[in-house]
Amino acid sequence: MSNIEFQSLNLPAALLDNLSKLGYSQMTEIQAQSLPVTLKGKDLIGKAKTGSGKTASFAIPMLTKLNPRFFGIQGIVLCPTRELSTQVANEIRKVARYQANIKVITLCGGQPIGPQIGSLEHGAHIVVGTPGRIKDHLRKGTLDLESVDTFVLDEADRMLDMGFLDEISHIASFMPKKRQTLLFSATFPEDIENFSKEFQQSPETVEVESSHSQSQIEQLFYKVEKGLENKNDGLIRILQNHTPKQAVVFCNTKQTCNDVAMFLRENGYAALPLQGDMEQRDRDLTLVRFANQSSSILVATDVAARGIDIEDLDAVINYDLPRDPEVYVHRIGRTGRAGKSGQAFSLYLGSEKMRYDLINSMQSNPIDILGIEKLKQYQNKPDKPEMVTIALDGGKKQKIRPGDILGALTGTIGIPGSSVGKINIFDFASYVAVARSDARMALNGLGEGKIKGKKLRVRRI
Repeated sequence: MSNIEFQSLNLPAALLDNLSKLGYSQMTEIQAQSLPVTLKGKDLIGKAKTGSGKTASFAIPMLTKLNPRFFGIQGIVLCPTRELSTQVANEIRKVARYQANIKVITLCGGQPIGPQIGSLEHGAHIVVGTPGRIKDHLRKGTLDLESVDTFVLDEADRMLDMGFLDEISHIASFMPKKRQTLLFSATFPEDIENFSKEFQQSPETVEVESSHSQSQIEQLFYKVEKGLENKNDGLIRILQNHTPKQAVVFCNTKQTCNDVAMFLRENGYAALPLQGDMEQRDRDLTLVRFANQSSSILVATDVAARGIDIEDLDAVINYDLPRDPEVYVHRIGRTGRAGKSGQAFSLYLGSEKMRYDLINSMQSNPIDILGIEKLKQYQNKPDKPEMVTIALDGGKKQKIRPGDILGALTGTIGIPGSSVGKINIFDFASYVAVARSDARMALNGLGEGKIKGKKLRVRRI
């Protein structure tokens, strides 16, 4: 966090008031460095990691230029994943509250394209989405980018990794050449410079360190012998001895991700995989279950984990060491956020010394390497998650709101409000987290009752 306040910027009074209500008083480092540049209409390359406040860095200049009376697309944000797109769109909507009727649409794959076309027909000011689905709309002629004034490439490094360069070039060809282009990246591979040259005009570059302090994160490497059994044993020992309430386990490949999640489930852990080959519906449900604390461990690849924002994550575990040391920093930055402490553990093979040295060179203090035998083996079974997820087969399209489900649980059924956790409403389904001790009562009550006058199919996930 910088010591510079938003009040120091020449922003509309209504916007400053809204930022204050959102809890934005002092700017983060990326905001303090980038906003004076972007508010002048200049192109920008910003190096900043997830959680640094970069969304506001491009949302604020985009919104200050926007004409709310013209329902044409004036801003577009490309993201590598649907999860990040949803997160970014929600944040832009919050910042945009100071103006009436600002419409932000999310266009991502894994969802029916028909409702998206219907939303576009009614006009929109800002589009946030993934390159593949944006390209689909351009091909169908359902998306007009001729009025775009601000083009944002968020997490450009991951879009490059995922092979989206051709799609982005195609999308950019539909926009005016005279526009502001803002590029943000967590890491800075050499390809980013070439990427920038294709899409930007004389950009200014700002670079900030990650928003978390590594001193708040306990980092330990545990040396294991080569072999699948040794790595799996090491992972169990870490979980048994450090007992994180919730942890993300990072793997380098999709197959390893699936295998590790299955191994953990076989050993009694509430573990779920998250990787790019999963159907979007399954990915959504996985994120819902982890975020609402009905799953304890998320086993993820780096690309699939982009855009995940879990509060109070206890630990990150590197089942595989990443090849890029900046990816390691990005991974561990998911814990120890907002001034809180966190833990980061890594399984380490002696053959990976070069990777360890590169990671260690980026640290303020050397990372200890311990033998996995330092951790005891226990026979006790892991604790079950505190919450259980209940699914209802009705959502936004049936006009169901979180308050309807909460009212049914606490009013009609009589479950205490403290036993009800997060409620997620999708187009055709809703999910509510309920304390394990009250789950059966909630399931029976919802199954026997009605919501919005309708009887819905209810099941425990």
